[in-house]
Amino acid sequence: MPAEANRDKAAKAAKAAKAAETATADKAATAGGADRAASTEARAPRATPASPLTERQEARRRRILRASAQLAGRGGFDAVQMREVAESSQVALGTLYRYFPSKVHLLVATMQDQLEHLHATLRKKPPAGETAAERAAETLMRAFRALQREPHLADAMVRALTFADRSVSPEVDQVSRQTTAIILDAVGLTDPTPDQLAAVRVIEHTWHSTLITWLSGRASIAQVKSDIETACRLMDLAAPKGTESP
Repeated sequence: MPAEANRDKAAKAAKAAKAAETATADKAATAGGADRAASTEARAPRATPASPLTERQEARRRRILRASAQLAGRGGFDAVQMREVAESSQVALGTLYRYFPSKVHLLVATMQDQLEHLHATLRKKPPAGETAAERAAETLMRAFRALQREPHLADAMVRALTFADRSVSPEVDQVSRQTTAIILDAVGLTDPTPDQLAAVRVIEHTWHSTLITWLSGRASIAQVKSDIETACRLMDLAAPKGTESP
């Protein structure tokens, strides 16, 4: 009997050891799966300027921005629904959110994309004004009229820019840099002074403000033109002493 009892105890101990081993293996498998999932998520593209995209990812991003612009152009801010953007650009909804976490992120990025295309168009026909102020004003009015031709799209992008919070700072900064580049290119400045950069910032703010007031019906085209020309005179005032406006 004692021998039989010992055998029973040994059998129970073996079963317990096997169960413990199985539990440990299950935990390891679960952890491994979580690690793999985290690794996959880490490899997914992010909507940040610093994230380099592959050629395929860049093509996907361009389809998304094109779909966003088309939907906004047809119906403004409210017409841009993330599910419809995903369907129009032929990407999964989850993929769209990895590129652009919200509609505001998407529309601000759309504005940067539109300004980039506009900059390329403006470069084909440089402004003809004699002073920096005249060239800056001419360029910004041409940009304004380009947006004026698609008021729904312009309204959607400006509303997104207005709604943007800190989480959209990288995209907003890109819009600002693109606008600054358009102005500096128009006046022919490659190495602006701090005063000239300050003037550019004021001009940029004025341009965005006039776009908002025009879209809301609170300013005429004549008023927009007058405000932009007035702000652009800062470029002549900010020119280094002893030099003429470029």
